[in-house]
Amino acid sequence: MANQVEPILIQPLYNELQKERFVTIATVDHETGGPNVSAISWVLAKDENTIYFAVDNRSRILENVNQNNMVVINLIANESTYSIQGQARVKEERLADVPLKLALVEVNINEVRDVMFYGSKIVTEVQYDKTYDKNAAQKLDNQVMDAMKKA
Repeated sequence: MANQVEPILIQPLYNELQKERFVTIATVDHETGGPNVSAISWVLAKDENTIYFAVDNRSRILENVNQNNMVVINLIANESTYSIQGQARVKEERLADVPLKLALVEVNINEVRDVMFYGSKIVTEVQYDKTYDKNAAQKLDNQVMDAMKKA
């Protein structure tokens, strides 16, 4: 059976992308032309066609997107694994109301593909823990997510 392909985020994925969460993003490396994968957590579905994410202004992701705007976001949710492919652009060089120098990247979705291998489902999703000051981390996370919602 072929995996399901959608042109937009299905509702369970949209809902999962309303809060900070672990995803990976694949870009085309601006130096080697090969794949580059990074883990990020400040990600937000603006609507069913658009995903925002925030990264440090020094992130390799930004130069990669500026050279080749094709990206894939890998999301584990809804008991499966999804490949969200689209075109990215830097929407804001500096995200407002955030103390760190973060860029806001907008991804216009082309397709959402369920890429889980046949006959299986995810039973435990990825969890992570911030290893620095918990209060400072929570405050920063809230600032970033609020700024992305306002963008």
